[in-house]
Parts: sequence; structure tokens; C-alpha cells
Amino acid sequence: MDLSPYQDTWDENDLHANFKAEIAQYSQIDPLPTLENLSRSTGVPVPALVRYILVKYAVSGSEALLLMTPIVLRQMEQHLEKAEANGSDAARLEAYEALRQMIGWLKLGAE
Repeated sequence: MDLSPYQDTWDENDLHANFKAEIAQYSQIDPLPTLENLSRSTGVPVPALVRYILVKYAVSGSEALLLMTPIVLRQMEQHLEKAEANGSDAARLEAYEALRQMIGWLKLGAE
């Protein structure tokens, strides 16, 4: 499996712009050294760890709905705080759009 970083451009009106931006940011980090260390210390093969992480992430949308994990809650709060600090209607609309996209992502895990 090729785990190359995600680099792309997208329209600002793209419904998945926030998600794509986050993928672009996080995918710059190579996860394999961490997984290899974890594999060595646990005896669990790297492919099994990758599968576990992918499944855990894939079901996290529905888990997040139930638990509203601190990271999801913090991300939502940051959008609101940024909008309130700016104070403009445009900033509030931008925060609304970001929250709408996040809720849409969370709903995907529940469907």
C-alpha cells in the first residue's frame, strides 16, 4: 500500500474542503515509523495495526456522535471562537459552514 501524502487543490465551495485540508495537513507525516515501533513492542504485524486503525477511524463517526470526543468538541469550539473573535457575519457564516461539514461527516458514521 502506498501511503503518499495527499496534495491537491479544490474549489472554496467544495463541500468537503475542510476534510480535504485536514487530510492534506495530516498526510504529510509518515505514520510507518510509529507503527513499526508499535509492531516491534507489541508483536502485532504492521498490516494488522493499519487495519485496526482504519476500522477504528471508520467507526469513530458514530462513536463521536455518542461520545462527542474532546477532539471533535474542541474543533467545533475553535470554529465558533474564531468567528466570535472576528465578530463579522461573514466569519459566523464561515463557522456555520465548517460546523455543517463536521456534522455531515459525523452523520456518515451513523448511516
